[in-house]
Amino acid sequence: MRKYIFFSLLIFFLGVSFSANAASVGEKRIFNVDPAYDVIGREEVTGILKEVGHRIYFYVDENWWNTLTLTQQSEARSSLNSLGNEFDNNIYSILTKTFGFEPRPGIDNDYSITILIHPMKNSAGGYFNAGNQYSKLENPLSNEKEMLHLNSDYINDYLAKSFLAHEFVHLISFNQKEILRKTTEEVWLNEMRAEYAPTLLGYDNNYTRSNLKGRQVTFLKTPSDSIVEWMGKSEDYGALNLFAQYLVDHYGIDILSKSLQYKGSGIDSLNYALKSNGFAQDFAEIFTDWTIASLINDCSLSDKYCYKNINLKNTKVTPSLNFLPLNTKSTLGVSGSTKNWGGNWVKFVGGNGTIKIEFIGNPDNVFKVPYVVRKKDGGYLIGSMKLNDEQRGEVLVSDIESIIIIPSLQTKTMGFISPEVSVPFFWSASVVEDENDQKIVSKYLDKPVSKMSQNELMGKIAEIQSLLNQLMAQLGIMQNPDQSTPVIPLVPVRLSCENINQTMNVGSKSDSVRCLQEFLKNQGVGIYPEGLVTSYFGNLTKSAVIRFQEKYAPEILAPFGISRGTGYVGSKTLEKINQLLTP
Repeated sequence: MRKYIFFSLLIFFLGVSFSANAASVGEKRIFNVDPAYDVIGREEVTGILKEVGHRIYFYVDENWWNTLTLTQQSEARSSLNSLGNEFDNNIYSILTKTFGFEPRPGIDNDYSITILIHPMKNSAGGYFNAGNQYSKLENPLSNEKEMLHLNSDYINDYLAKSFLAHEFVHLISFNQKEILRKTTEEVWLNEMRAEYAPTLLGYDNNYTRSNLKGRQVTFLKTPSDSIVEWMGKSEDYGALNLFAQYLVDHYGIDILSKSLQYKGSGIDSLNYALKSNGFAQDFAEIFTDWTIASLINDCSLSDKYCYKNINLKNTKVTPSLNFLPLNTKSTLGVSGSTKNWGGNWVKFVGGNGTIKIEFIGNPDNVFKVPYVVRKKDGGYLIGSMKLNDEQRGEVLVSDIESIIIIPSLQTKTMGFISPEVSVPFFWSASVVEDENDQKIVSKYLDKPVSKMSQNELMGKIAEIQSLLNQLMAQLGIMQNPDQSTPVIPLVPVRLSCENINQTMNVGSKSDSVRCLQEFLKNQGVGIYPEGLVTSYFGNLTKSAVIRFQEKYAPEILAPFGISRGTGYVGSKTLEKINQLLTP
């Protein structure tokens, strides 16, 4: 009995020590916030602690709270209490069991998670700022807390718990990748895990009020959005969520969790998880199957050609439609462009006799072109074009109602940027007299881009403005024959600002980011070889910042006692940038 009492007292005192930093309801604290999200662009918000759960603190923006009536404040308190209970009893236990733990006790030496609620722009549900995970020495704007931000507009909404779950997965992911494995996860996969959290927790079962419904509607409007190009737009969330639904339904949630607890990132980590779980399919094969499933969504044809989530049973993309003339020996040729890991659905109807579909992709890339034939008896025939080394292929079909080709670009498997470069492809549809007629060729492009002369390329550049970037890249190869990849010189740009005063990290989006990218571009290819100016702080910008920090390590890194760049644009980095900007 004495041992039991002593043990209980020990646990009690340990519990007190763990809660030494615990806050009291009613206390106020000034928080740094991201002005890109805050509804009026503030950098600081005074938060009042309104609710305390077993594992969570809810602070609310004082200014916002004071605009509420007493009735509205009572409703908000009730919603926060309910949300806190949901976090303590379901969100925390299920998500940590699935994906692993957040930093515990973390930078603030407190096991509870801090939530700041304030009005946000553009209907954002919330955000996670990784900068809060660093000390103020490393990041002067850090709140030095395991912290999430939620939009006050949704506090009384059914979606609030979905947004809380989404952002909490980001905090878990930061710990699992950045802290424990010293690896930076690719943004799109980080978002994909977070997007699936509401489904995992059962919140999407109430479909009419769910996050999933909004994502499905967005996907069907813009199905060709690349799932790896992350611009933070609604289209990005739509395509990525639907792919996550398909992936988990067919291969299990363990694919997402095991890839998170792997030292690699992105597609490499998913392939690792698939292989270690005994699956023969890799990411590329699954993506291709998903593009077919999103078109026909029929489990009776094959288990892999449908969504298993009952709420997605009617999800079918609408392909672009092309009518073929009924007369024989007619040809329709069209150009298109796509980005890596984005689906494209092109449908052909009409024509008599045998139809020949020819596909021509750029030979420096890898395309996959499955096709779906709708027969006149209502049945389907599913196949895939065999492309040669020049990425050319064709299929001939007869006596059909329609044929749909689904080309996708599958060249890159890592190092995705925002935005990704569009790559052209060409197709021609011909009505031929019989299947042995092989004389008809595409009228749009009579030979691969790699075989064109410089004059031909320049002509195509003038003819097809939408394909300018790709043709210039090919021209770069011709002008630099010893280079294995296109070399496009970085031209110095005029900066859009005189100095930079805003701290920045991955996920920031502002005019200051644009100016930072312009500055880094002017530092040369050794610092920022891609030279992209997008106003969005992605992984390429982070890598450029790291190179810049390490180039000037004595001035930027040494004061903090570190030698490796962090990619975070803090006070010392800004000081050096502004020093170089001064004439």
